[in-house]
Amino acid sequence: MDVGLVGLPGSGKTTVFNLLTGQAAAVAEFGGGRPEAHRGLARVPDERLEALAALYHPKKTTPAAIQVVDIPGRAPGEAEGPNRLLADVRQVDALAHIMRGFPNALGEPADPAAAAADMELELALADLDLLERRRERLTSGKKVTAEAKAELPLVERLIRVLEDGGRLDQADITTEEATGMRGYQFLTLKPMLWVVNLSDGDLQRRDWPGKDHVATLAAAKGVGLVEMAGQFEWELSALDPVEQALFLADVGLKDSGIARLAQAIYRQLGLISFLTAGEDEVRAWPIPSGTTAKAAAGKIHSDIERGFIRAEIVPFEALAAHGSVVAAREHGLVRMEGRDYVMGDGDVVNFRFNV
Repeated sequence: MDVGLVGLPGSGKTTVFNLLTGQAAAVAEFGGGRPEAHRGLARVPDERLEALAALYHPKKTTPAAIQVVDIPGRAPGEAEGPNRLLADVRQVDALAHIMRGFPNALGEPADPAAAAADMELELALADLDLLERRRERLTSGKKVTAEAKAELPLVERLIRVLEDGGRLDQADITTEEATGMRGYQFLTLKPMLWVVNLSDGDLQRRDWPGKDHVATLAAAKGVGLVEMAGQFEWELSALDPVEQALFLADVGLKDSGIARLAQAIYRQLGLISFLTAGEDEVRAWPIPSGTTAKAAAGKIHSDIERGFIRAEIVPFEALAAHGSVVAAREHGLVRMEGRDYVMGDGDVVNFRFNV
């Protein structure tokens, strides 16, 4: 699953991409008509892996990772920008809108609320155009089919949602209706996260101009909101883990903004992690929420899924509290689950299989 980073040039979008992925994409290229998007994997920090590594002392520790796409920026008034932007946006599964929350090089104040409204309007208009064209096709024929009669009320309802300023992911859509709409690639159906890129001072103060207004808009739209400071994160990334922890503590923060952002993106994608632990490797495996044990086994290897017998499950909290699977079993905290068991976030699992 891919998450696309969008935002105007100067918002710090490519800096955020570089921090998430550890790459060194050229910031100056944006806003200059570069057609290609940058792509990279972002690791998702997980304190549970550190705890398991302390128990098992594995040869390696592997966190979950997500694919991040740095979509080329669009300058205000850029003629080719909207079409190029929307074409790239249609290819990703979720969006993180990076908004400038600091004065620019000319000293112009930030207005993240306006940036958010502009982006939401552009996405909504694209969806509205698709729906209006679909409505015309459904009603323009000489004979309206039964299928068209059944679909038309849904199309009309979605048009009203957009015209009222909502997003399609806020519409009351059934599973059957959602399945029928997959081919449309509606943009406001994609999970959205707003990321306000602040100055160091505003981040430390936990306050910035327009904060309450943006938070109210985010709640009304049903989108997530994350605060971070790109320059602060860039300086933090140059330190070793011990120095990072001390630096964060000095400014009253527990986690870095980039860690919180990666975790928020992970949640926006509807992902959870099951865990495996042993002397060779401690690892987090990303799966969609609602995945069954048999399907989760296939995430590790298709042979495990094909030969699935059962899953030995111990919740991470139980394993951490008792120090070993043996001790957790003595307290009745280890379960044997079948193929249809729905995996929980933080399940530490050992799959039994035979091929």
